[in-house]
Amino acid sequence: MAEATVRQRQLGNQLRAIREKRGLTLEAVELLTGLTPAKLSRVELAKTPAKPADVEKLARAYECDDELRESLVAVAREGNKRGWWFNYQDVLAPWLADQISLESSAASFRTFQVQLIPGLLQTADYARAAIGRLAIGASSEDVEARVRVRRERQAVLTQPKPLEVWAVIHEVALRSLVGGAPTMRGQMEKLLELAVLPNVTIQVMPSETGVHQGMNGPFSILGFPGSDLDVVLLEGLLSSEWVEDPQRVSVFDRAFREIAAEAWPVDQSINFITEQKDKLK
Repeated sequence: MAEATVRQRQLGNQLRAIREKRGLTLEAVELLTGLTPAKLSRVELAKTPAKPADVEKLARAYECDDELRESLVAVAREGNKRGWWFNYQDVLAPWLADQISLESSAASFRTFQVQLIPGLLQTADYARAAIGRLAIGASSEDVEARVRVRRERQAVLTQPKPLEVWAVIHEVALRSLVGGAPTMRGQMEKLLELAVLPNVTIQVMPSETGVHQGMNGPFSILGFPGSDLDVVLLEGLLSSEWVEDPQRVSVFDRAFREIAAEAWPVDQSINFITEQKDKLK
């Protein structure tokens, strides 16, 4: 059986947490829904993909409100969905496939980045320069495929119900000449274009700031409405980690709020990006 996705694990964890909060045993749930303890246990442990109809039964048996019930059913419905990114599975790390899948249905995406512009905001030239240098051992064909993936991901910014993106970017990333001056100028122009969108917020963390929560490293938080399904992505060189436990996720939520509070306000941040763009020829 294929490894469970982050979305499936989160759904299983949420269903178990709600059941335990209601004080219901697996056997009691069987009497309410007809789902056997063995089947429910497999769903909670993400060993079996949850069927939307079964999640609907469980949510009603657990007396979830309409918003939470609809959110849980939506997660079950989307859990095994193959999106456009499935065509790129040969060049995508499993964590990135998970991230793209989650981005397609998330309500919000908050990220703090130190060395690089967030992937969702990158130009093709910037992405090509970054991936070509950082993807050790990747062929030119793989690099181009990953650039296409990065560009196609950005459709979530302008879809009918767009992803709410809040990016805090360290000043270092904006001063770095990734791909050379022309590439960075194009990247600055792209940031300024995206910053006009009502669903995109961009702030800059100045180098002059003292000790702040961002010094623990870059991270991204994907948020979902009506439930405790938010997850955090910590990217590494050889592997990446998903933080799924709600209490641990809440630590990153607090850290991001503190980071945003210490970064330059939006207007000042946009002025800085504009100044950086004008310096590049």
